[in-house]
Amino acid sequence: MIWGLLISLMLLQVTGGDTLSSASLRDPIRANAPERVSPSEQVPESEETLDLAELIFDHIGDDYEWHIFSWGDKHVKLHLPVIVHSSTGWHVFSSKKLEHGESYEGLKIDPEKGKIVEVDSGKRPFDISITKNVLSLMMSSLLLLVIILCTARWYKKHDVLNEAPTGIAALMEPLVMMVHDMARENIGEKDYRKYSPYLCMAFLFILLNNFLGILPFFPGGANLTGNIACTMVLALFTFFTVNLTGSKHYYQEMFNNPVVPGFLKPIMPVIEVFSAMMKPVSLTIRLFANMLAGHIMILCMVSIIFIVAKYGPLLTGGMTLVSVLFGVFLDALECLVAFIQAYVFTTLSSIYIGLARAHGE
Repeated sequence: MIWGLLISLMLLQVTGGDTLSSASLRDPIRANAPERVSPSEQVPESEETLDLAELIFDHIGDDYEWHIFSWGDKHVKLHLPVIVHSSTGWHVFSSKKLEHGESYEGLKIDPEKGKIVEVDSGKRPFDISITKNVLSLMMSSLLLLVIILCTARWYKKHDVLNEAPTGIAALMEPLVMMVHDMARENIGEKDYRKYSPYLCMAFLFILLNNFLGILPFFPGGANLTGNIACTMVLALFTFFTVNLTGSKHYYQEMFNNPVVPGFLKPIMPVIEVFSAMMKPVSLTIRLFANMLAGHIMILCMVSIIFIVAKYGPLLTGGMTLVSVLFGVFLDALECLVAFIQAYVFTTLSSIYIGLARAHGE
């Protein structure tokens, strides 16, 4: 688990949000001020339009700050530490220094990629900053550790044979036993105990971060499992677990399967290796795409209220009701999807491990 966190932290700096997030630290509301309009068609200066695409990608992408809440015109934000190594050396400062397109110590935030670059060369420095997703990873890992330790503490102090679990232990026991039974069924009675801890950790980590991503307030709201760097690390752990602990029979079937006709033996290893490489890819994209799509759908439904606001109170009121009802429905659906995706990832991981640990007759 510790190695997974370290690898995730590094990958989040390199890939977290480059392809999905738009400009960071910018106001998603932009004034609509056409250059040439007649006096009768002139748009009032106070009228504003909503850039829906930028608003959505600002919410689901990574960032150097964490927006807590807004009170009128005041925005309460958590400015995160920037830690980079550029051509001039190491720089450590608050992301507040880079707000509103400002530069500091020869660094600025690229308005297109939303990442820190050098002002003179435009190159990206070595960036290990504590971004929104990185902070969310740290907090969720700490929270998961506390939950597990509290559960273990309850079992240490009580007689489980004569007393039903209460509190956090009552919540954790069915989840842990579900993963335990899943591992026994898919891996086998002989080997499942070695892999149950990893499968349980993966399931609880994904489930916790999925639910935290649905929460609209701090410390929730970060799109960690909708970040491909995080899901890729989880998938790679399954990949290495499968291939580093595979049995002799597993590799014999991959490279020299005795039941394959002779004329197919030269191409079968290529197909088998390609199939093994695609397993982590499918795990990565399935979790990433489903959680990302859920966030986008909820944001789109909520944004309907602001899109129709300029069409009058009657239409606005009707669409607000529709938007709220559909938003609540999608939130409930997203909670179901959060559990299903954690369950599917863990089930497929256990099946892949079980196939690799199979022994020939």
